[in-house]
Amino acid sequence: MSTLNSADFGFATLIEPSRMIAGLGDQILVTGANGFIGSWVVRTLLKSGFKKIRCLTRAASGSSNLDRIRAEFGSANLEVINGNLLSREACARIVNGAAVVYHLAAGVEKTFPGCFLNSAVTTRNLLDAIIATGTVKRFVNISSLAVYSNEELRRGAVLDETCPIDTELVERFDPYAYGKAKQDEIVREYGRLHGLPYVIMRPGITFGPGKAKIPGRVGIDTFGIFLHLGLGNRMPLTYVENCAEAIVLAGLTPGIEGEELNIVDDDLPRSRDFLRRYKRNVRRIRTIPVPYSLFYFFNFIWEKYSAWSGGQLPPAFNRRTCKAYYKSQVFSNNKVKALLGWRPRVSMNEALDKFCVYAKERMVKA
Repeated sequence: MSTLNSADFGFATLIEPSRMIAGLGDQILVTGANGFIGSWVVRTLLKSGFKKIRCLTRAASGSSNLDRIRAEFGSANLEVINGNLLSREACARIVNGAAVVYHLAAGVEKTFPGCFLNSAVTTRNLLDAIIATGTVKRFVNISSLAVYSNEELRRGAVLDETCPIDTELVERFDPYAYGKAKQDEIVREYGRLHGLPYVIMRPGITFGPGKAKIPGRVGIDTFGIFLHLGLGNRMPLTYVENCAEAIVLAGLTPGIEGEELNIVDDDLPRSRDFLRRYKRNVRRIRTIPVPYSLFYFFNFIWEKYSAWSGGQLPPAFNRRTCKAYYKSQVFSNNKVKALLGWRPRVSMNEALDKFCVYAKERMVKA
């Protein structure tokens, strides 16, 4: 695959304009455009030269990220619409004339009904409008690495696109992953029944300026002290700028309809290395290392008590979640590199430094 470097086009690894399935003057739609990843997708499209970018945001969420983008790039190439994908009328309006749709809007509620409503139902409404309009050349659905099951994987085995999707996400007590898995099912269904030209992208832990918290796969501070659970595990990180570039490429690269791709960067750090760097460059925090076997046993006890109490104590801690997030796995980005020609432009070392600078600045402002 022929690629251009940043000096040629302002954006590393973008395919030649003549080979893109959409032109720079075509209408591009980005849902969830004001979100952490969505705003970087918009920024990447602008840097790449696209002239007609329609951004959907929820009216209640404001548009602070998009305001910063408009201050940097101007408003000439941006159309910002406040709306809700639960409205079929809103869906019909925003997809009108769109050639590529980047779907990043999702349910982030703490309940299963909330995540199902705002991930699965909203996606079905959007896809109905897309099928009706008939102009969309590529639908890029943003899912999550969290939908995979590692139940049958041994510790240290590779988790990649060949792994099964978890069918027991309710038992895992993971509303977000449940909503994403159901969203993916609907996208595949529309591909099969209506010929929807889709690609599903599954970012790992996306980090960078805009997120100052220590990722949950490092550990938790639920009990008032930080429990370091990741220990020597590799973390499936992707720097937000790298992630956005992979997502943009997924909407433009020909011949990849129906593919499902994971996004993780190169040189993934171990959890203890991430935490050590955070303590050194952001702030000193008291942490207690917790071995996987001990935390697994804690989850077992919590799970059993939850069942005994008839759900009076919710099964927020359970063995399936423990394995999904804290069993040591290896993560691969071979497929996304092979099909998109993508490479992480920001190295992991540079990305971690940028994260620490941002987190430190947020502490000072607070």
